Amino acid sequence: MANALVRKQSDLILAGPTGSLDAYTQAVATIPILSREEEQELAQRYRNDNDLDAARQLVLSHLRFVVHIARGYSGYGLNVGDLIQEGNVGMMKAVKRFDPDVGVRLVSFAVHWIRAEIHEYILRNWRMVKVATTKAQRKLFFNLRKFKKNLSWLSQDETEAVARDLGVAPAEVTEMEKRMYGHDLAYDAPTQDDDDTYSPSAYLPSPDADPADLVANSEIADSAGERLAAALRTLDDRSRDIMQRRWLSEPKVTLQDLADEYQVSAERIRQIEANAIKKLRVQVAI
Repeated sequence: MANALVRKQSDLILAGPTGSLDAYTQAVATIPILSREEEQELAQRYRNDNDLDAARQLVLSHLRFVVHIARGYSGYGLNVGDLIQEGNVGMMKAVKRFDPDVGVRLVSFAVHWIRAEIHEYILRNWRMVKVATTKAQRKLFFNLRKFKKNLSWLSQDETEAVARDLGVAPAEVTEMEKRMYGHDLAYDAPTQDDDDTYSPSAYLPSPDADPADLVANSEIADSAGERLAAALRTLDDRSRDIMQRRWLSEPKVTLQDLADEYQVSAERIRQIEANAIKKLRVQVAI
């Protein structure tokens, strides 16, 4: 019964701080640090016999170290408890891959796995849009803050110095600085009528904005306009006048207005219009 209670408590600690961070920190601080001999024995038991209790002890004894590393990333604006949880995942992965025959202490091997998990968590959650994807961008993201002596933008000389120290191009330093100190924008955020800012959706190309399509449509429109003008010239003066004033002018004239002007009935104007439309269709289709 006592062993089951201890195992339950240790599992809660492994899960990371779910309540008070101070209480969790005090709890992990009470777990004894292993000597080199004890660490070797537990690592051998886990590797050779798959002893999960040995693996649990290895992880628990290093949780205070995880807390120490996670606190170093508190400046990224993320919950420290979440960072510790991710660090604990890295610690577990380190124990799983640790080879006691190499001759190094587990803490030296685990630091890389702990930092890797925390780094990945920060990159996933620091911004809505992932700020770093390549190896060089990751290096810049986690080191650029250390090189900046103040909150102002890097000068040209400082940019080149950072680039030399990190082994990247100056342009990459400038690009990462912009990403780090920029702000996320909603894809289709509404803007005020008097606001000069635009959401990212306003900068996307229209699906029908292909230059070839625009040219082709323009040529088709020009050709259709030329054919219509040529077809109108084949009509007699009265028919052409009726068509232009009924269909091509604003405001459009009514049948009765044209009937009064030409001193015929409205029905006669309608017939002239219908005959003209038939002729235009034939001429435009040619």
